[in-house]
Amino acid sequence: MADDLWTPVISMVGVAVGGALTYLTQRTTQRAADRAEERRRAVAQAEERRAEQIRTVLEFIRCALEAEGVAHARPPQWEVGDDWYVTARPAMDGLRIAEKSIELLCAPGLHSPTTAYAHALNQAVWQERDEGSLAERLEPFKTQFLAEARRSLT
Repeated sequence: MADDLWTPVISMVGVAVGGALTYLTQRTTQRAADRAEERRRAVAQAEERRAEQIRTVLEFIRCALEAEGVAHARPPQWEVGDDWYVTARPAMDGLRIAEKSIELLCAPGLHSPTTAYAHALNQAVWQERDEGSLAERLEPFKTQFLAEARRSLT
C-alpha cells in the first residue's frame, strides 16, 4: 500500500514543481517585456521631445529672419501706425514668443544666446542706427545662437 501512496504524491510534487517553474518563467518573461516596453516608450518620448525642440528652434530662426528683414527695411523716420510699424510690431511680437518658447522647451544653455540675439534684433529694429552695417552688429549674436542650438540638438 505504501507504493500506491507514493505514486500520487510524486505526481502532485511534479505538478507543483512544474506549475512553479511555469509561473516563474511567465513572470520573468512579462517583466522583461515590461522593461522593453518602458525603454521603447522612453526612446519614443525622447524622439518626440527632440522633434519639438527642433521645431521650436526653427520657429525662432524664422522669426529672427523676419525681424532682421524688418530691421533692414526700417525707414529713417517712422511713427506708430505707419506701414513699416504695422509690419514690425507683429514680427517683433512673434520673435518674443519664439524666444520664450525656446526658454520653455530647449536646453538651458540655449537661453542666454537666444535672449542676446533677440535683444540685438530688438535694438536693431527699434533703436537709432549706429555706425557699421546691421549684419555686422547681428552676426556675432546669430553665430553664437546657431552654435549653441546645434550643440543642444545633438
